[in-house]
Amino acid sequence: MTGETNLATLLATMQPVLNDGDYVFCALPGDASIDTKYMIGSFREEEGLTVILHQAYADQLQLTYSFVAAWITLTVHSSLEAVGLTAAFSKALSEAGISCNVVAAFYHDHIFVAKEEAGRAMKVLQGLTKTRQAK
Repeated sequence: MTGETNLATLLATMQPVLNDGDYVFCALPGDASIDTKYMIGSFREEEGLTVILHQAYADQLQLTYSFVAAWITLTVHSSLEAVGLTAAFSKALSEAGISCNVVAAFYHDHIFVAKEEAGRAMKVLQGLTKTRQAK
């Protein structure tokens, strides 16, 4: 299954879920390694390896970070070729004054927002879904 591509369907069925826990983005040197079973996500850049971890695990490893996030998953299986989903939800969050960091994985889109904005972000995303369901 390749996932949904129709934007109207994606927005009407995205079903955001707030995952438990606090998450952080940490930058590690390019030659660093970390057990992948503890990673929520990672991306290798020229400057080094960015990892997304539970805050408690980052603290245990004494890693530095500057942003504590809540993790929201859009449970609809969105296609990597879908057009407009990220733009639609990031616009809605932006209009509410909420910054978001997005990770598109094979099955779902994942949104990281400041921990203190989690409740508002969920309301914005749920409102976007309800608006689309009404159409």
